[in-house]
Amino acid sequence: MMCGAPSATQPATAETQAIADQVKSQLEEKENKKFPIFKAVEFRSQVVAGTNHFIKVQVGDDDFVHIRVFESLPHENKPLALSSYQTNKARHDELSYF
Repeated sequence: MMCGAPSATQPATAETQAIADQVKSQLEEKENKKFPIFKAVEFRSQVVAGTNHFIKVQVGDDDFVHIRVFESLPHENKPLALSSYQTNKARHDELSYF
């Protein structure tokens, strides 16, 4: 992967779900609602001074959100942070940089 360029979109893995789960409460707080479904569907990543994870998450039958999670470099020892998100997404919406 080239630094700065986002990867191709790929199916979510167990690691992707674990990342999404770690920021679920941050999103619920920002949106002031609970998401009974929170299933990572696909992802892209971007290496910067750390890693941006772009994740499409299913939060209802036909409801999706796109989240951007920042993972700092290991020596910084910081928790994952929800950097940005987009609501009202559908399964077919492209997961792109935001």
